[in-house]
Amino acid sequence: MEHTNTKLIKEIAENLEIGCNSYYNKKTYELIAIPNNSLIMDDESFDETFGEDFKRVTKKNSGFIKIEVLESFDSFKIMEYFTEQLEDNILKQALLSALERKKPFQNFNHIIHNSNKRQNWFDFKQKEMGKIVEKILDIERL
Repeated sequence: MEHTNTKLIKEIAENLEIGCNSYYNKKTYELIAIPNNSLIMDDESFDETFGEDFKRVTKKNSGFIKIEVLESFDSFKIMEYFTEQLEDNILKQALLSALERKKPFQNFNHIIHNSNKRQNWFDFKQKEMGKIVEKILDIERL
């Protein structure tokens, strides 16, 4: 895909991971990250910090593609995919159990962050988010 490289996809995926929507202009190659609505403190602070960028990216015919923070369902699916591919059956069963209980995100993170597969999880999640970003950018190219 033209001018959509690994570095761009990684940067967008990182923005999504920290809770920022990304806006990419495929003509100017400009990338703008703005916190997702659920993270905004108050309207005044948001306007002061992100107001101009927000107006630019939401302006009609601005040329920006919006890549939104993942929905909980999509994040949950990534956790399931990671768990399914594990060869360590003890960890796999613990994570499956965590995903079936209340507060699955909290339970999953507690287990994975206290395991020897912590870095594997981060790498896997980054790769999966990259695939999602790449797919969105490819769709917008059509």
